Amino acid sequence: MTEILADLRSLMASHSPPLDALVVPSEDYHQSEYVSARDKRREFVSGFTGSAGLALITMNEARLWTDGRYFLQASQQLSDQWKLMRLGEDPAVDVWMADNLPNNAAVGVDPWCISVDTAQRWERAFAKKQQNLVQTSTNLVDEVWKNRPPAETNPAMVQPLKFAGRSVADKLEALREKLMQEKAQGIIITALDEVAWLYNVRGTDVSYCPVVHSFAIVTSKSAFFYVNKEKVSSEVSSHLEENGIEVREYGEVSSDVALLAANQFSPSSATDITENGINEVEENTCGFVWVDPGSCCYVLYSKLNSDKVLLQQSPLALAKAIKNPVELDGLRKAHIRDGAAVVQYLVWLDKQMQERYGAAGYFLEAESKNKQRPSSETLKLTEVSVSDKLEGFRASQEHFRGLSFPTISSVGPNAAIIHYSPSVETCSELDPDSIYLFDSGAQYQDGTTDITRTVHFGKPSTHEKACYTAVLKGHISLGNARFPNGTTGHTLDILARVPLWKDGLDYRHGTGHGIGSYLNVHEGPHLISFRLHARHVPLQASMTVTDEPGYYEDGNFGIRLENVLIINEADTKFNFGDKGYLAFEHITWAPYQKKLIDVSLLTPEEIEWVNSYHSTCRDILASYLNESEMEWLKKSTEPISV
Repeated sequence: MTEILADLRSLMASHSPPLDALVVPSEDYHQSEYVSARDKRREFVSGFTGSAGLALITMNEARLWTDGRYFLQASQQLSDQWKLMRLGEDPAVDVWMADNLPNNAAVGVDPWCISVDTAQRWERAFAKKQQNLVQTSTNLVDEVWKNRPPAETNPAMVQPLKFAGRSVADKLEALREKLMQEKAQGIIITALDEVAWLYNVRGTDVSYCPVVHSFAIVTSKSAFFYVNKEKVSSEVSSHLEENGIEVREYGEVSSDVALLAANQFSPSSATDITENGINEVEENTCGFVWVDPGSCCYVLYSKLNSDKVLLQQSPLALAKAIKNPVELDGLRKAHIRDGAAVVQYLVWLDKQMQERYGAAGYFLEAESKNKQRPSSETLKLTEVSVSDKLEGFRASQEHFRGLSFPTISSVGPNAAIIHYSPSVETCSELDPDSIYLFDSGAQYQDGTTDITRTVHFGKPSTHEKACYTAVLKGHISLGNARFPNGTTGHTLDILARVPLWKDGLDYRHGTGHGIGSYLNVHEGPHLISFRLHARHVPLQASMTVTDEPGYYEDGNFGIRLENVLIINEADTKFNFGDKGYLAFEHITWAPYQKKLIDVSLLTPEEIEWVNSYHSTCRDILASYLNESEMEWLKKSTEPISV
């Protein structure tokens, strides 16, 4: 790490102009949350492996900003050469730079890896001291990264209409209507999941996310797909050609954006050649170019005429979030199969914990009989070995394509690390006397899943039960909400926290995120959160969202419960203001561990809800389980006495 920082500082000093600071974001050229191995630049320079964060390197110090999900993890992973900056507690990075860097300071950043929003916000902060945001011509981290992983060349795939539910032609027509409404001549699409959704293509360029490294430009008459052509098979090529989409090399997007700005952009295919044989430049050349300031990289925006840019959220973000009936049906089916895999895992794990560790098991409350751990390495259960077993149960399910994110398999104190990611070298062995939290999900071709359950195979403490029950009460409260159209996730977030607040407890993450249809496990533009940007997009019918409150006690344990919900129109007795009302439908199916519930803290209505949910679990999963697995599920879902 010392050598990396020294090499970067040498490049900063020799840069023209010399750089007082270098920003290393987490994001790739598409502002992605999850990035490919070769794009993990912030992880390379800092050693911090979380999915969110930003590194700032000056000539004499290095700082890393991250959010509450990663405070504990970052404090453990950063060396003493780094200082952790806690978002929401410490000054934001732009404020810190403006206040602490000298007048006229030059702050370098790769303009491919920073969004328009972020760059403009920093430039405003820098103005008071005449500091400058310098767009580096190369990425300085890449220059010092020896043995950087190669670029992915995995083939793209067509997402068939039977899973997509909506044709490319229909999506393009709707998008062009939006362009016309906004008087835009075209749109530059940079978010990987938006390109994949629009063109009904998928890929494997980014682990856990079925996307292809690509850009798209769509105008009133043409559509372009910028991708490494080696990834385009004959099937994909035919699919794109049938939909009037021209394939161009990934790197050509930069020059084409410049042509679009200069009103010289045109297709090279025959699709738009006029009767007299002239390949016309796009019409409506006086219109705006639409870019999403949150996902478009600064380098592409910089090639446009600022007075001819429509800086507005991509219309595809909302269109993708509102699932069509085929997608909703696929998500429901995927979650049933996924629930069966989770139950099979719990059955297996319960048996193993009893046999190998003398644990009381999933149902009984008692400390483990055998305080000795298995002496043989092959008999030990670790956070990694059991998560691999869970993946195996999922892999046997129909349409399985991989995991949707790295499984959070965490025992005891590790469960307090909100986005803990175990490694073979450092992971913990399972402990029958400690809480075990697993947050996991899969990519199926008909839907993406995400579920969290927290269990204990020994005797949970009274405190652990009280905390689990508070989390469960918040989970039930949010899931049972009815609310008028126009309500945002910012408004609803409090419902999941009130039971925790009553005991002076809370959690440092949002409560819910959208989920893709065989796409990214975290999907916007909506969310349920205390953060201000949750105010921007109201929740709407046919959206998906997770319900995942938690509680984390550093050094001791962590608890989280998570289901995926579909938002439906609600049948209410009245309809005040003619707004229409909405409600949630649970589509995740796996039991809550009853021995972790302090029933005395539940209301009769909450007990009735748990019993009803468990009854549905039994009915829905029955056909996917064998006899012994079904017996276990029946026992785990027996009604709680009121």
